[in-house]
Amino acid sequence: MKMNDFRLDGKIALITGASYGIGFAIASGLAEAGATIVFNDINQDLVNKGVAAYKEAGIHAHGYVCDVTNEDQVNEMIAAIEREVGVVDILVNNAGIIKRIPMIEMTAAQFRQVIDIDLNGPFIMSKAVIPSMIKKGHGKIINICSMMSELGRETVSAYAAAKGGLKMLTRNICSEYGEFNIQCNGIGPGYIATPQTAPLRETQPDGSRHPFDQFIIAKTPAGRWLEAEELAGPAVFLASDASNAVNGHILYVDGGILAYIGKQPK
Repeated sequence: MKMNDFRLDGKIALITGASYGIGFAIASGLAEAGATIVFNDINQDLVNKGVAAYKEAGIHAHGYVCDVTNEDQVNEMIAAIEREVGVVDILVNNAGIIKRIPMIEMTAAQFRQVIDIDLNGPFIMSKAVIPSMIKKGHGKIINICSMMSELGRETVSAYAAAKGGLKMLTRNICSEYGEFNIQCNGIGPGYIATPQTAPLRETQPDGSRHPFDQFIIAKTPAGRWLEAEELAGPAVFLASDASNAVNGHILYVDGGILAYIGKQPK
């Protein structure tokens, strides 16, 4: 193995839903390793904000408006990327949503929406890029799974069902297309410190931690929330030639939560 195996020079990486947050952090890491960055989001305003954020970070990114659940839009976007940028070497299926609703209060329509974005979206995106990857003789697909690919928790029935399905879609893409030098793996993030989770980490009026913050700290051997940037290294590895023998694997970047039963009550 050479350290150059971790470089992504000359590779085109498409990261879905990467205007901000985890997708932006992963894309920034791939760019630092040499990849050309392409991303999409659901509307032009988000794409514009994403392009501006990448520019501020010193990254020239190509942004496209596309709904990952719309197969026609996805096919049109992939065709445009191939014309304007080149064939996608690396696909990161990052776009997703979560609805925290008790199962018996969740409508079937709400359940389907989560499944559509978090599971059907990666299926549609992967299906769109695989033919050109086969022609080119290589490809990397990284699905952003979750600890909910392995665990259940109250109020996330649709999300857990989708992410569990995404784990198995990852393994099946490996099974079907590994012979074409296509590696499909997943990353399962732990609890990430983002602006969206900031209210859950605020100190309470009495000086104590938020109950959910206490819960996460107690369940994480690292004893802290993770940073989005900590997903970049694993993503670079799975996107690079260094992982050519790794296929159908879910890499959990969770600070040790899945290995840990939790602290014993005092």
